[in-house]
Amino acid sequence: MITPRRVVAAGAAAIAAGAALTAGASPAGAAQPPPPKTQELAVLLTPHGVKATLHARGSRATLPAWAPVTGAPTVVPVIGHATRPGGIRWLKVMLPGRPNGSTGWITQRGTQKSTTSWRLSIRTSTRAVRVFRRGLLVRSFAAVVGKPSTPTPNGRFFVEESILMPHGSAGAPYALALSARSNVLQEFEGGPGQIAVHGVANLGGTPGTAISHGCVRLANADIRWLASRIAPGTRVTITS
Repeated sequence: MITPRRVVAAGAAAIAAGAALTAGASPAGAAQPPPPKTQELAVLLTPHGVKATLHARGSRATLPAWAPVTGAPTVVPVIGHATRPGGIRWLKVMLPGRPNGSTGWITQRGTQKSTTSWRLSIRTSTRAVRVFRRGLLVRSFAAVVGKPSTPTPNGRFFVEESILMPHGSAGAPYALALSARSNVLQEFEGGPGQIAVHGVANLGGTPGTAISHGCVRLANADIRWLASRIAPGTRVTITS
């Protein structure tokens, strides 16, 4: 299990189990529909095998039921439904880890349905984080983003965990660990280069600049506001 320090330190923290879920990656540049105003979520009650397709034999990976840092239930966005012979219901879900944009199928059994009306949109060129609720813009924050040599990756992701950081740790006071992984840093401080949205405490950086290893840093007051509203499963879109 990783430490909170590694979740946010210079854009790298590791959820090793999530990094292994590579089923059904979306092709680069593929057209994607806009996020829904209200996003369906699946809260896992048990570990789930993940199929790349409904017709695949066996599972390619296992989605754990518990998040590794907080121990909270795993929550993933649901982007499709299917019913197979025998009445078995399946959910197509977004997955954490490499390759970025991975999706897969899990059985509906052993999950609990939930929803969120929140969504985040991060634009690296303007170095801004925009917060939407039910499709309406609520707030916009200036952010530190990845420097040119270690850019913040583009794509459609989600919040894996919301973490209260220990006092004095890099990136405090909060971190929203994302399903995204760095496209440059395959390994960093023992982890697979996980991207997070976190504070600037004990790291520094002026919002509106591009100096990080890929993570998105917000002023401490801004990440406190965000962490009090944004829960695991929330969709996050990152564009240039």
